Amino acid sequence: MPRLAGLGFSMLLALGAAGIARAQNAPTPQEVRIYAGLHEAAAKGDVAEIERLIAEGERPNIQDSKSRTPLHVAAYFKHHAAARALLKLGANPNALEIDKYDIITIASVANDIEMLKVAIEGGASARNITSRYDGTALIAAAHLGHAEVVRILIAAKAPLNHVNNLGWTALMESIVLGNGGTNHTNTLKALVEAGADVNIPDRQGITPLSHARRRGYSEMARVLEMAGAR
Repeated sequence: MPRLAGLGFSMLLALGAAGIARAQNAPTPQEVRIYAGLHEAAAKGDVAEIERLIAEGERPNIQDSKSRTPLHVAAYFKHHAAARALLKLGANPNALEIDKYDIITIASVANDIEMLKVAIEGGASARNITSRYDGTALIAAAHLGHAEVVRILIAAKAPLNHVNNLGWTALMESIVLGNGGTNHTNTLKALVEAGADVNIPDRQGITPLSHARRRGYSEMARVLEMAGAR
């Protein structure tokens, strides 16, 4: 298999959609079984119990063994009403769990549009630096070709040209970790239209346009060329 920007094929697989999911620390069934209090209520999506427990003095930002707050748990399990209740009652919308994931990145990876909107409305910042890759929710969403998520994050002022510790921007990841299909192409278009820099190269000096051409992603290459890519 060819090597991409200095990374072996096995590393690329690790950086794929399944890799992102594994990098996140969603509660395991074993962890859920021993949850109590707010973590248990969040895992169940029990809004009434969340409200009762906080009214009785339980701290909304209490952490489990993986530094997950009840809000992280609600986000992982897509309990939108529970997340709204926690945010209303004092949960920190920008808290990071053990591997530096916040609720915006969790929602973005899951393509959970409703949770993403709940997070943003509740004060979560699309500018947070998250994950073991020192990336952003925008980079994660672009990687996965979640075009609508990308558009929402752009509107929420996500940093367009942030470079993660792999040396890639969101625009670059839409190409090198995408498949050239409709979703990734629409993701690229959204980034270009928002003003993302189309000429930031990777660590080997290879530009986004060169990567697109090498892969035969003709529509992506056309979009880049029209935006002045070299």
